[in-house]
Amino acid sequence: MKSGLLAAVAVCGLFLAGPASAQGVKIGILNDQSGVYADYGGKWSVEAAKMAVEDFGGEVLGQKIEVVTADHQNKPDLATAIARRWYEVEGVDMITELTTSSVALAIHDLSKQMKKIDIVVGAATSRLTGDACQPYGFHWAYDTHALAVGTGGALVEAGGDTWFFMTADYAFGYALEKDTGDVVKEKGGKVLGSVRIPLNSSDFSSFLLQAQSSKAKIIGLANAGLDTTNSIKQAAEFGIVKGGQKLAGLLLTLAEVHGLGLEAAQGLVLTEGYYWDRDDKSRELANRFFKRTGRMPNMIQAGTYSATLQYLKAVKAAGTKDTEAVARKLKELPVDDLFAQGGKVLENGRMVHDLYLFEVKKPSESKKPWDYYKQLAVVPGDKAFPTAKDSGCPLTK
Repeated sequence: MKSGLLAAVAVCGLFLAGPASAQGVKIGILNDQSGVYADYGGKWSVEAAKMAVEDFGGEVLGQKIEVVTADHQNKPDLATAIARRWYEVEGVDMITELTTSSVALAIHDLSKQMKKIDIVVGAATSRLTGDACQPYGFHWAYDTHALAVGTGGALVEAGGDTWFFMTADYAFGYALEKDTGDVVKEKGGKVLGSVRIPLNSSDFSSFLLQAQSSKAKIIGLANAGLDTTNSIKQAAEFGIVKGGQKLAGLLLTLAEVHGLGLEAAQGLVLTEGYYWDRDDKSRELANRFFKRTGRMPNMIQAGTYSATLQYLKAVKAAGTKDTEAVARKLKELPVDDLFAQGGKVLENGRMVHDLYLFEVKKPSESKKPWDYYKQLAVVPGDKAFPTAKDSGCPLTK
């Protein structure tokens, strides 16, 4: 009884504190912190946002900056309830990270209704700046179109001209399969089939058998997080790669490669918008992040740092937290930070920057902890992302 009363008092305090703290600038990190994407973004993205706030100086327009966070458990209805409470009761000004495309699309819609800014980092679907674009919504680190151009395009050019997709059964998987399939066909390849797999599956054997029997040269993993790592581990048990087929991790980040280990991940080709050991700027961010967390950041965590920092720069430049004014500044200001250099934000909210095609090193090639990638190519931003006019965004008609 006593603990229940304390919890009730804590909840009341949370709600009562809302309007008073609306005087400051409040940023919400809403993502998966306990499920299939917990390492991919999770509490590590929260830490990255806090780093950005500290680097900015902890206040803007003479007001304290606060970071709040919640676990949406990959449930759009739960995410929407949290975001609505944040916006209406707790005075949250901007929500970012937003892993999981179904969640991101729901919050994108809510933010439009409530005239609040969201900056999606963790979710992939290119619809966010395509047919689902809205005036206050932004998309930061990457999207399904960029992954398709980077990984899909490179593998077709290297001779991988027949594909079979193992696809996460929700908005993200469909978008990644479609965008990659389009690139494969544009380059003269063929899609031989696909299978849809429920999120957070544990047994991929029947799906892998279908992929194996398709005889496709490339098995495209249109999934992410633990679903990708489990697919790769179980594919090894079936001898798929030894049998001559290649796995393409279409959304694979440093976090999943670390989870797999180089023995299992070696030779995988992937596209990321950031790698910790690529240059001096990426190393500066990564080494500070490592001191706080004991791990190197992937593009989602580094992207959350960048999105948070850029929002604060836009508030400062606008001289107000007013949504219309800040959204305008986000589209005007260049993006130059430890995540991206020479980035720009298009009219549809897409942040355009270079991405990188990597191959995962063999264990014998790795010289130090987290030394996992060799860079194969730069994917220029204007090739990775469509123009605003070509994106399908109604704002640009």
